[in-house]
Amino acid sequence: MPSHSTPHTPSPAALQLDNQVCFALYSASLAMTKLYKPLLDTIGLTYPQYLVMLVLWEQDGLTVSDLGERLFLDSGTLTPLLKRLEVQGHIARLRDVQDERRVRITLTADGRAMRDRAEVIPQCVLQSSQCSLPELAALTGQLKNLRDKLNPR
Repeated sequence: MPSHSTPHTPSPAALQLDNQVCFALYSASLAMTKLYKPLLDTIGLTYPQYLVMLVLWEQDGLTVSDLGERLFLDSGTLTPLLKRLEVQGHIARLRDVQDERRVRITLTADGRAMRDRAEVIPQCVLQSSQCSLPELAALTGQLKNLRDKLNPR
């Protein structure tokens, strides 16, 4: 009769929910999205739309592919977001004059004006987090480092 060795089983701690980095990230993301919702409702944006606008407030006139790279989104996810923002009057989608295959995204006057209304949001998030600015900056750096290790470009 062949001898069967017992397969290595992870320690119970390795499988406990509260010890999972994925769950800490997931539940923190849910809490953060819940915090942002009423803040974004005041300016009429969803969280993904807000992320698009943040990028465009930094650098207007990006191509759809540049925007997708910056947000880690594929065009299938990004295009419906952009169409909704265009219908709302916040952005314009224009064919690139040098390469008609590329679409450039530009802010409208309304989209630029929205930035002023959005400036209170980071301060509200900082207050709600009950963290200091250096603590949040350090956490942001750690999360970006983890993201880059998991998703090398």
